[in-house]
Amino acid sequence: MSEETNEGLGDDLKDKAKKAASEAGEKASEFADDVKESAKEFSDSAKEEWNKVTNSNDNKKMLAGLLAIFLGSLGIHKFILGYQKEGIIMLVITVIGIVLSCIGIGVFVVWAMSLVGLIEGIMYLTKSDEEFYNTYQAGKKPWF
Repeated sequence: MSEETNEGLGDDLKDKAKKAASEAGEKASEFADDVKESAKEFSDSAKEEWNKVTNSNDNKKMLAGLLAIFLGSLGIHKFILGYQKEGIIMLVITVIGIVLSCIGIGVFVVWAMSLVGLIEGIMYLTKSDEEFYNTYQAGKKPWF
């Protein structure tokens, strides 16, 4: 083969390689755009679901109600609803009741705090979502 033919083949191969590289670059760019779009959609979807969970009144109502029923004497449900002072009051009374249980009267104190929690838990769970929100979250009604 002559040098001219070799140069022609070399130029032809170079052109094909450039064309292939250009096509690969375009496809990689399209793929990257698709990945970015999918990641943005996933991120938006995750943010939307997170906002539903964290801003849902029903979740706070359910959590506060169940905690009030099962751990009502400790006042944990008060902390969930943002009533720190009332939660501390219930917790301190319960701890004092536990300490006084060795002389007998403390059992009644703990029982009374448990009864308060049970009543509040039932009240929370029987209210509609809107009524619960208006009463305990917007209206800030701390007791019953």
